[in-house]
Amino acid sequence: MRPLRWLFALSVFVLGGSSASAENKRLLLVTDSGGFVHDSVGLSEQVLKEIGPKNGIDVTCFRYTRDIKDKAFEPYADKFRKTTGVAVEPENCGRVNAETLKKFDCVLFFTTGNPLSNDEVKDLVEWVKAGGAVAGTHCGSDTLYPAKDRPWNEAYGKLIGAYFVNHPWHQKIKLVNEDPKHAAGKGFATGDEIFDEIYQFRPEPYSRNKLHIILSIDNSSIDVSKGQRADKDYAVAWCQEVEKGRTFYTSLGHRKEVWKDPRYQTHLIGGLKWAMKQAEGDATPSAKISK
Repeated sequence: MRPLRWLFALSVFVLGGSSASAENKRLLLVTDSGGFVHDSVGLSEQVLKEIGPKNGIDVTCFRYTRDIKDKAFEPYADKFRKTTGVAVEPENCGRVNAETLKKFDCVLFFTTGNPLSNDEVKDLVEWVKAGGAVAGTHCGSDTLYPAKDRPWNEAYGKLIGAYFVNHPWHQKIKLVNEDPKHAAGKGFATGDEIFDEIYQFRPEPYSRNKLHIILSIDNSSIDVSKGQRADKDYAVAWCQEVEKGRTFYTSLGHRKEVWKDPRYQTHLIGGLKWAMKQAEGDATPSAKISK
């Protein structure tokens, strides 16, 4: 029996890991930052590659998703490295298109600017509708704004659920957990405090008629007069079903301290697993839930 055990061990070594890894879900983290470069994007990759496999998720990161032959690449790579401490090399660059999406179960956007071409956004939307999963954290909503020459950007905003407008509160806030039973609601309880850059969103496409809100701000913890929404509805995290696929978004994640916070990690992993249909959670639009 000893030769058989030795042969099995050798096969595991050659394949680069245990057989359980083959059963893991595959997450593509995109950190291309064509606009503002957050200094936490390098840490986000580190954190997810540490906690992902422990939760059955293998993580690949694309730090640049545009043409590396373009003259903009070198100055971008230099700025990204100086801001995040992480280098942008060809091996961590790639396009997010129909062929790439076949290799992954979920794409997580921690991005700014236009990390995808118009046709690639179309590929992404069709992939989600067919059963794929998209997630966004923090500036994932500060990405791919609608433009006349990019008609599919609007569809990206609908996948994420909202577009960032500004962040009037960079402070400690109290959270309201609107669905503690949801996988993404496990990290925080109502009344929990967290210090982060807090977003508010454009009137459209955000809507409780379409989104299932998981976390929101306790308005007693902020100066509401700084907000711009007439409804004073400042959601933090939500999910939705999009035909056969799912999407999840959380606006938390600006600060490095947040990425190191076990509560945020539990929240994010729960949302990712829900999006990939590996965890339980309601997706009924919040406006349709009886109070």
